[in-house]
Amino acid sequence: MISGGFKAAWETLAPRFAAREGIALLTVSGPSMGDTPQAIPARLARGEQADVVIMVGSALQKLEEQGKTLPGSRVELADSRIGAVIKKGAKPVSINTEAALRAALLNARSIAYSDSASGRYVSEHLFRRLGIENQVNEKAHRVDRIPVASVVAKGQYALGFQQVSELLPVPGATFIGELPESVQYTTRFAGAVTATSDEPEKAAALLRYLSSAEVRKVVQATGLHGVEAKQGVRARDTVQ
Repeated sequence: MISGGFKAAWETLAPRFAAREGIALLTVSGPSMGDTPQAIPARLARGEQADVVIMVGSALQKLEEQGKTLPGSRVELADSRIGAVIKKGAKPVSINTEAALRAALLNARSIAYSDSASGRYVSEHLFRRLGIENQVNEKAHRVDRIPVASVVAKGQYALGFQQVSELLPVPGATFIGELPESVQYTTRFAGAVTATSDEPEKAAALLRYLSSAEVRKVVQATGLHGVEAKQGVRARDTVQ
């Protein structure tokens, strides 16, 4: 089971691993958190089977605490930052400074954000940090389950925010950059073997492959960053 932030890398790497190992991989997608029945914690809670889960690190930690994963099986995979998109062909927008980001949010007719970790940060923290919470709350909308860029591409919303790796693959939307470093929020993606896995050794081998140096360029090409453990990034992906 895998959430959206690492999925673009997964779609390239999973077939390579399957071919190399001579195995079949069945992928089930769902958010790392949230109220939807498709969310990974909800799937596991109702007894759906998986060998590996790949998701937001803080959500994975909760599964670890619940005994849903094998102790010691967690592998850190990548860090994902938040970026923004506009509809392809729309007037260019800058978000490269706090002032530019604030102006873009105030000027946008509508704003979309995800139902996962990045969306919680945008709606519960970013607007307030920029001092514009009251001005933008009524025009800011949460998008459940589907990529934020997909509704921006249709013109449903003018400005959309999500993890960069989830924005880049969507046609019809133009990526305008990451949030400025001073207000950036980094989400750690990690994987673990489930406690009920029928193939724990193969599952562990898969996670080792996904975190290996040989696949790093593929992972980074999807908009993800290398794990920045020395900078304490993992502690930042704890929006509740």
